[in-house]
Amino acid sequence: MQGTATRIGWGDLPAVVRSAVEGIIGDRVVEAVSQSGGFSPGTADRVRTATGRRAFVKAVSPAQNPDSPVMHRAEARTAGALPPTAPTPRLLGCHDDDEWVALVFSDVDGRHPTTPWRADELTRVLSALEAMAGALTPNPVAHVSAAAELLAGDFAGWHRIAADPPPRLDPWVRAHLDHLRHAADEGVAALSGDTLCHLDVRADNLLLDAAGTVTVVDWPWACRGPAWLDTALLLVNVRLYGGHDTEAMLRRLPLTAGVDPAALTGVYAGLAGFFADSARRPPPPGIPTVRAFQQAQADALLPWLAERLA
Repeated sequence: MQGTATRIGWGDLPAVVRSAVEGIIGDRVVEAVSQSGGFSPGTADRVRTATGRRAFVKAVSPAQNPDSPVMHRAEARTAGALPPTAPTPRLLGCHDDDEWVALVFSDVDGRHPTTPWRADELTRVLSALEAMAGALTPNPVAHVSAAAELLAGDFAGWHRIAADPPPRLDPWVRAHLDHLRHAADEGVAALSGDTLCHLDVRADNLLLDAAGTVTVVDWPWACRGPAWLDTALLLVNVRLYGGHDTEAMLRRLPLTAGVDPAALTGVYAGLAGFFADSARRPPPPGIPTVRAFQQAQADALLPWLAERLA
C-alpha cells in the first residue's frame, strides 16, 4: 500500500516557492529526490544543497488538492510547537503565500518500516510510541482539538451507511449495523485524555534509521486524546498487512493492556465505519488511490470486529 501517491516534484514548484525554500535552508538546492509513500499529491522531496546541507521539503497548492494546503498549515502549527523530546523532525521554516504552502524539515536519513511488518521493527516502533506518549503527556500543544471532537463525524460512518446502505453491503455488517453504530458511539466517548496524539500512525508515516531510531512524521491530524490511541491505531496497520496476532498484542502492550475492551472495540468500530463509508465516495481530487486503501483497512478491521463483538 506504500508508494500510492500521485505527486508533483521539486521541479514542478514555482521558482518563487523554490527560492523561498532555499532561503529557509540558507543555500541553493542542487538535488531533490522524491519520496514514496503516503497520499499527498504535493511534493515530498529530500533535498541537498550546494554546500551539502540536507532537508526535507513538502509543498502543495489547491491545484493539486483543495484540502491539502489546509493540512500543511495545520501541520506547520503543530510541528512548530512540538517539544524537543518528541521523536519528530524539526520544522526549519514554512513558506505560505496564500496559494502554495511549503514546509521545510530537518532531514531524517531513514526508511519506512518493512511491510508486512517485521517483528523487530514493530517492537522498536511500539516502544517508540510508548515513549512518545510519555513525552507528550500532558499535551504540550495548546491549539489542538480534542480527539472526540475531531473524530465524532468520522465515527458516525455506520449511521450514514444505515441511512443509505450500498447495494452490496457485507451480510455480516448488515446483520450487525445496530451493534456497530452503538460501539462506534462508545468509541467516541472513550477518547478523552491529555496526550498529544498523532492520529495517523502507520508505516508510511514512520522512519527508521540505521541505528533503529524511530521518527514519527506528518502531523496534520494531531489532537488531544488518550495515551493508548496511537498504539491502537498502529495495530490497524499491522492487521492490514498480516503476520501478527494483534489481539494478543492489545492484551500485553503496556499502553493498551489496561484499557476497557469495549473502548478499544468502539474505536475500531468507529474507524471501520469511517473507512467503509469513505471508500464508497468518489476519490478526492489528485488522490486517486486513497479509496482503495480505505476499503482495504475496512476489510482488515471487520473480521477483527466480528471476533470482538461475538
